[in-house]
Amino acid sequence: MQKFGRVVVRFRIPILIIAVLLIIPSAFGIINTHINYDMLSYLPDDMDTVKGQNILLDEFGKGAFSLVIVEGMNDRDVAALEKKIESVDHVADALWYDDLCDITIPKEILPEKYYNAFNSGDATLLAVFFDSSSSSDETMKAVGEIRAITGKQCFVSGISALVTDLKAMCEREEPIYVTIAILCALAAMMLFMDNWIAPLIFLASIGIAIILNMGSNIIIGEISYITKALAAVLQLAVTMDYSIFLWHSYEEKRCLYPDNKDAMASAISDTITSVTGSSVTTIAGFIALCFMSYTMGSDLGIVMGKGVLLGVIGSVTTLPALILLCDPLLSKTNHRSLIPKTDKLAAFLVKRSWVWLVIFVVMLVPALYGYINTPVYYDFTNILSNDDISSISEEDMGFFIANTKLKENFDIASTHMILCKSDMLPKDAKEMLSEIKSVDGVKLALGLDSVVGSLVPEEMVPDSILRVLKSDKYQLILINSEYKVSTDECNKQIDSINSILKKYDENGMLIGEAPCTKDLIEVTDHDFTVVTWISIAAIFVIIALVLKSLSLPVILVSVIEFAIFINLGISYYTKTSMPFIAPIAISTIQLGATVDYAILMTTRYKSNRAAGGMDKQASVIQALASTIPSVLVSALGFFAATFGVGVYSNVSLISSMCNLMARGAIISMLAVIFVLPALLMLFDRVIKATSLGFSSKKQTKEGNIL
Repeated sequence: MQKFGRVVVRFRIPILIIAVLLIIPSAFGIINTHINYDMLSYLPDDMDTVKGQNILLDEFGKGAFSLVIVEGMNDRDVAALEKKIESVDHVADALWYDDLCDITIPKEILPEKYYNAFNSGDATLLAVFFDSSSSSDETMKAVGEIRAITGKQCFVSGISALVTDLKAMCEREEPIYVTIAILCALAAMMLFMDNWIAPLIFLASIGIAIILNMGSNIIIGEISYITKALAAVLQLAVTMDYSIFLWHSYEEKRCLYPDNKDAMASAISDTITSVTGSSVTTIAGFIALCFMSYTMGSDLGIVMGKGVLLGVIGSVTTLPALILLCDPLLSKTNHRSLIPKTDKLAAFLVKRSWVWLVIFVVMLVPALYGYINTPVYYDFTNILSNDDISSISEEDMGFFIANTKLKENFDIASTHMILCKSDMLPKDAKEMLSEIKSVDGVKLALGLDSVVGSLVPEEMVPDSILRVLKSDKYQLILINSEYKVSTDECNKQIDSINSILKKYDENGMLIGEAPCTKDLIEVTDHDFTVVTWISIAAIFVIIALVLKSLSLPVILVSVIEFAIFINLGISYYTKTSMPFIAPIAISTIQLGATVDYAILMTTRYKSNRAAGGMDKQASVIQALASTIPSVLVSALGFFAATFGVGVYSNVSLISSMCNLMARGAIISMLAVIFVLPALLMLFDRVIKATSLGFSSKKQTKEGNIL
């Protein structure tokens, strides 16, 4: 590694030139990487709901679906509006009551089922189908054009309207996320480090790595909006330690080498050795997300695993080059760190280790109970702001207003669609529709047979109706429900409709946001268990290899898992519901990113206990005292980079994850400082018996054999 360090020092200027030049293609990659705002699109392809969505697009030429509420407009103007909407690019069809009956017929004499389906007071309803998927750029552009055409009298609901608003909000907020993370991390490093300028150099190096990471996403082709929003913040938070370690190592080497270039070469060598184990556990935590059936996990996992690797490379290439370039300035901007000596604190904590063990045992049960019962939500209408829209600007309220009016005026909270065989007997179709209408919460079941009746020849059915509701192989049935997506009532309703559907067509499919969300609940519940155990197993193996021990991985993982239990358990006791992806992601990110704190302390303990010849208490005290500053700076840096974004963001999914990561960093820090030393004291004999590198004879602090 010394040879590598000397190569970096020698070619420091070319390294910086290459790094700067790589920013250009990376910027191109960032601009041309597609961003996916549809969380349901990450469901496994083999699910009926996903297959059904593809069939709907292939057979009917329809992907997305929205209900448009029109208020205070006469019938002729609504009919004209319908034609304008149909003329919008990528609008496949618009369906209104004039497709069923002539608008010259007074609404009041229409059959009640038709009247109530499309009218409520001065409000009327249009069903709009798009020929592209819910979150495609084409659909979002079409939603924007419909809003422009319809003006303030019309409101567009549906998942496509949601992702349109979500995209606009994210594009405005994302630069602010990065700015907040940078300023907060910068403040934390300036206060708790010993140099005013070094943090700026760290951020320059990390910034280059972030740009390279985000630019290389073009290889993947598409990433989720969550990944885009969080990747820079997360990469900054989890790779900051590598820069700090190089800096501290360089400062130590400056005392040993008269030439700063020799000092840097040695510091690079030490950094590679130290951060390799640290980064591998972090990468393992992210890679565990790739084992989710819900493929958004692999989206985040791949991008962040790649980001950590680039962060490591940057910390031993571009960062040393920048430090050497700015060395004259750095030497003039040193200051005293705010972190005091920690020897007395470490002795105090270790000598009262039994107290922390008791607290650990007492807190474990309620923490585990809260963790198991962490409240989550799956309703994407809460993604912008979890049940609180007071903080959302008026320009982002379109989707919320439309959904509210849809519920208040028409008592519609969700819409399902059935795809069943087109050659079903009219008698069976009418019986099936009748049974579906009787299911609790179903407001309307609209199919071809319910519209025209079994005695009307298909040739007499208007084309506008026929092309919407029937293809060569399938017929489409629309179902309006008064139940909100992801609620127990809605999921029970879906089960009932599915059982009726399968009775008449065993290959029939129930699709739409609510059925997809029900599948999402089942998939992610399974994913949570799988990802948690894979991340634990992977990190267990890594720690076992790094520390050459069978017992230490159990202790270290237990400490961080305890911190995770507390972190997620707090949400249960504060009754704070979080988006479904947050517990899955946090359980792996917090483990992978903060187990390094425990590894650092345990490495020092093992070194003191074995090679240093200290007794167990002295070993733990010295290890704790020497690692508290590093753990404190690392955790506060992680906290600073994520907490500000969590407070600022109006996107509840991003806000929840950032708040959990910020809180998790602090809880993990406290668990490592208070609980880990107590466990090392308690299990000292077991550790020595199950670990390599310890002497077979007991030693006192002076090294005398007992």
